Amino acid sequence: MKRAHFILYVADQDRSAEFYARVLDRKPRLHVPGMTEFNLPGGAVLGLMPEQGISRLLGDSMLDPGSAAGIPLAELYLVLDDPEACHQRAVDAGARELSPLQPRDWGHHAAYAIDSDGHVIARARETSEEADGLDQGSQTGV
Repeated sequence: MKRAHFILYVADQDRSAEFYARVLDRKPRLHVPGMTEFNLPGGAVLGLMPEQGISRLLGDSMLDPGSAAGIPLAELYLVLDDPEACHQRAVDAGARELSPLQPRDWGHHAAYAIDSDGHVIARARETSEEADGLDQGSQTGV
């Protein structure tokens, strides 16, 4: 595998591109009619495709994604050094807060919000114990 692309179907590509540029604190690497892309850490790419574009591309072989507007169907989970700032940027850009930053059972502190298309965005940081374990694992080649 060379790279992973995660593509979210959106009602308004320009609005979503502006929103994610603010949330991710970066400009898109591509913004043309039909697709916006943002580089993510580790070589992954976040894509934003208009709902009409995927409907044209795949036709009747799938349900119209617009019919699920506002129903959470995907989550973008970002592990960051400063999840509070990223969470606040999302809320300031129009996301609705679902849960503030707090400890989670899996060893992260995470905050959740939802964008205007119903995609859940989580911003998290690892607990010091988990981060220490990851650092040790990377030193041993695990």
